[in-house]
Amino acid sequence: MKLKKYDKFIAILFVILTISFIVLAFSNRDFLDWAFARHHNQLSWYIRPVFLIPFCYFAFKRSSAGISITIFALLTSMFWFPEPDSVSKQVQDFLQYEVEYLTGDWYLAKILVTLLIPISLILLGMAFWKRNLWVGLLVLLFIALGKILWSIQSAGESGKSIVVPAIVGLVFCITLVYWGFKKLSKKSNESISK
Repeated sequence: MKLKKYDKFIAILFVILTISFIVLAFSNRDFLDWAFARHHNQLSWYIRPVFLIPFCYFAFKRSSAGISITIFALLTSMFWFPEPDSVSKQVQDFLQYEVEYLTGDWYLAKILVTLLIPISLILLGMAFWKRNLWVGLLVLLFIALGKILWSIQSAGESGKSIVVPAIVGLVFCITLVYWGFKKLSKKSNESISK
């Protein structure tokens, strides 16, 4: 309960940290290159979707702080792992495309497509905030399929390198989110009936 009163303060703090991280990544090419060198480690590809589980949990619990901490962790997880000794050509080409995408010119269509990321997270958060499991699972499916389709459509053959991590992440997330939602809903219903 004590943490609940600091929820908004913590949320604002992590929103500021997240924005600072994004600004640093876009304004400092050395930092971006350093981060993407570590993002070549595919462990970061597998761990990133897992952050959607605590995101959904904190939305269900209506914790803005939990949501903002999870988003910060999700973004920074790209460089949590050491730079790998060897990387497949497909992974290398795909991440090179992503760096070029991020550092290239920003035109209206690109901005609109990129805005799908925060929009999908807002929709995911709203679904679980309102405790709508099926809409939440549908948004999770949309996020995974959107990432796969965008990767293959935009980066071609190298974009296929994201398929396995995205599908593994999707199955893992849907399974745990479904189980957790049912467990939390049952617990909530039991406490209401007492």
